[in-house]
Amino acid sequence: MTQSFIHIDSPNYLKLEDLPNPPNWPGIFGNDNKLALEIGCGVGDFMLKTALDKPDTNFIAIDFYNKGCDKTCRRMDRHGVTNVRVVRDEARAFVTERIPKGSLSAVYINCPDPWPKKRHRKRRLVNREFIEFLLDYMVPGADFYFATDFDDYGLDVANALPEIAALENQFAPDLYRHEFPEYHLSKYMRKFMAEGKQIYFMHYKVK
Repeated sequence: MTQSFIHIDSPNYLKLEDLPNPPNWPGIFGNDNKLALEIGCGVGDFMLKTALDKPDTNFIAIDFYNKGCDKTCRRMDRHGVTNVRVVRDEARAFVTERIPKGSLSAVYINCPDPWPKKRHRKRRLVNREFIEFLLDYMVPGADFYFATDFDDYGLDVANALPEIAALENQFAPDLYRHEFPEYHLSKYMRKFMAEGKQIYFMHYKVK
């Protein structure tokens, strides 16, 4: 899909071509705080609330869409947030090339593209293979969060996660929950819930 390019002029935006492989994240943030990643930051409302709640965590928010990165940066700038950096890239490539192994304290994935048509479901980002790939980049005790409004996607991921021995379900014995009061809702979650849809929330920790 061709994107109309928006020039992003923000201290919170990192141009991919300017980042070393891997980057010196403590140097970029100016501290040695914990590092967390949001895959698919959308317009940044979830990331803003989460970053404000956790000022002692450094957040990297990535999205494939230039427009979403721009809106996320604008939100961070308006609120004076300094513990978020936004990058435009594809998830697997970014993690492989820009995240040191064993460095992430949390990964957040909220409402990724569900690719609803059966013939397209192999394009879904989150499955057992992708989660196991992420584990190499997470520290023991790290949090993994997944949320989707799409029933089939939610059930697929909910049934795949217990098969990964390195993860511990924080909602046990439930595989998922439709309410997660301490977790911030994104703009898209609120929209889906207003339409009467349920959100499938999952929360696991790396053993």
